[in-house]
Amino acid sequence: MTSASPLLRDVFGFDDFRPGQQEIVEAVTAGENVLAIMPTGGGKSLCFQLPALLRDGVTVVISPLIALMRDQVRALQELGVGAGALTSGNTPEETDAVWEALEAGTLKLLYMAPERLAAGSVFGMLKRVGVRMIAVDEAHCVSQWGHDFRPDYLRIGELRQALDVPLAAFTATADAETQAEIVQKLFAGAQPRAFLRGFDRPNIHLAFAAKNQPRAQILNFAAARRGQSGIVYCGTRAKTEGIARALNEAGQTAIHYHGGMEAEDRRIAETRFQREDGLIVCATVAFGMGIDKPDIRWVAHADLPKSIEAYYQEIGRAGRDGAPAETLTLYGPDDIRLRRTQIDEGLAPAERRGADHGRLNALLGLAEALECRRSTLLGYFGETEVKCGRCDLCDTPADTFDGTTAVRKALSAMLRTDEWFGSGHLIDILRGMQTDKIRQRGHENLPTYGVGKEYSKPEWQAIFRQMMGHDLVRPDPERHGALRMTDGALPILRDEAKITLRRDSIKAAGGTRRPAVKAMVNEEDAPLLSALKAKRRALAETAKVPAYIIFTDRTLIEMAETRPADLDGMARIGGIGAKKLESYGAAFLEVINGAAEVMHPQRRKLAGRSAGSVYDRLLEVQADLSRGALGTERPLSCSASLLAKVAQLRDPDDAALERVLGERRAERFGAAFMDVLRATD
Repeated sequence: MTSASPLLRDVFGFDDFRPGQQEIVEAVTAGENVLAIMPTGGGKSLCFQLPALLRDGVTVVISPLIALMRDQVRALQELGVGAGALTSGNTPEETDAVWEALEAGTLKLLYMAPERLAAGSVFGMLKRVGVRMIAVDEAHCVSQWGHDFRPDYLRIGELRQALDVPLAAFTATADAETQAEIVQKLFAGAQPRAFLRGFDRPNIHLAFAAKNQPRAQILNFAAARRGQSGIVYCGTRAKTEGIARALNEAGQTAIHYHGGMEAEDRRIAETRFQREDGLIVCATVAFGMGIDKPDIRWVAHADLPKSIEAYYQEIGRAGRDGAPAETLTLYGPDDIRLRRTQIDEGLAPAERRGADHGRLNALLGLAEALECRRSTLLGYFGETEVKCGRCDLCDTPADTFDGTTAVRKALSAMLRTDEWFGSGHLIDILRGMQTDKIRQRGHENLPTYGVGKEYSKPEWQAIFRQMMGHDLVRPDPERHGALRMTDGALPILRDEAKITLRRDSIKAAGGTRRPAVKAMVNEEDAPLLSALKAKRRALAETAKVPAYIIFTDRTLIEMAETRPADLDGMARIGGIGAKKLESYGAAFLEVINGAAEVMHPQRRKLAGRSAGSVYDRLLEVQADLSRGALGTERPLSCSASLLAKVAQLRDPDDAALERVLGERRAERFGAAFMDVLRATD
């Protein structure tokens, strides 16, 4: 079996595996059943793509979105890998090319949507074309407890049994319930080897803020990151259009995306986002799953996500290249009320509604956290030893106070009014206001009337929001959203427990912005990075592919910082394998250094390897001896392919050298070539 390391370098352009990748690659390559839970941006796709090249036969990849499959296929084809997809979005020519490659035995990875498994003929077809492994991307889609359930994923387990081949399942987010369901549905009767590679994305900065002029908060956040690609997730279709319009009016380049758009308009939006630098998409959650754009620099939520899993997956679309990325999530009492109501009024059974409230509680706990958000987030996924330094609470520790008395007053006001009112009327009672509603109901006579005058209306709003966030009170849909207490509130009401609250920074929230993220390169390298991006954009437009298919931002940054002088230097940059070096190396060297020297194809194959410098020295020695040691003999030389073979000889001796060169050339060049080879041992 071929070793993984040479393919990692020569095909994918990486010198080393990312943490956790190597043992997963080895297990998948060995034919083990595998369940791998890895953070978004952790390199999941390499963990099934590389084994597919190392194993015999075809690997079929089940993936949920056409756009994701097409992106991965294009990227693999750019690397010189035989890959294709059978999707409803194919042209007839694309489908014909896939079948031709399957028949010729040159296709190594076949991508398919799970919906195709519904066709009875598919199982037989996959067996006929020599499928030897199944890879399942976004495996959490099999779980009815998850947030992206896809019924067609349930057929994958049946496919594994029908083909009797190993299966490797990958996901970026799966709590204990979802993991158990993945194992049950995909690996029935065959316990997989599980790899939990951690959920931490240390390059992503986490931040939450209470809503206060939320549109201004989003505009300020985007303005501090001008020119960087970002996503604004919105709770409604109308809001996606409104925020996109406001961003454009503020001089940004933004588009909207939601499920109510025509299919062609959605496709155009997806294509623009993939190909354009610095574009902002304002979208509902219809946009996102399967996005393979590595240089999204920030994600903002204009409204609270529906669960902590959804939040984790959505922010995970930022910073897939490992470079710094920023997030901001806005939330308020209306968000909490909406999410609770959606759960309570849904058609799910009581058990599922209880679990959904638990997931929402976990997200609200993150929003109202008093200490490091990263430890709170990762603690939900079972990780306890966490180092942070990249969240707003680590930047500026929360200003807290003992909120027990305030919360007890609020709960008492709710009880005195039979839990029939929302926070607005309760705040008026606590502050001793004279309103028609209070007078009509005689609430000025309540013992709790006026007991909360020490807090302003915004401060009481913050207290009620935090009470909702701590799940002490919930809106009751049967009472038109009136607040009612949960069991968790009773110990506080009885003075059996205390609660700490944050002094809300609501006044500052609308007018402040975090400083812009650190520049991607030093000031002196910025012009070159811009020129490299322009070259990438031109090549991408010509090829009609997303820019990152050519090179990722991370690769361009390394180019700008190291400024390679030749193809050897270019080959040492992360993300540049042999195929990309051949396709694009000279074009980018020309941007860096002016016109690039033409390199013989045989020498180019050795670029970045020690054999390359050996080849160059052999070429010099050959030139000196082309007419013999005295310069009087008939000209003689070695072909480029012969020199390349000599340069790559391991443990050479005179006999081995003569076998490569032949007797006549060995007589002329053998001794000098051996001196070069020994000098480089």
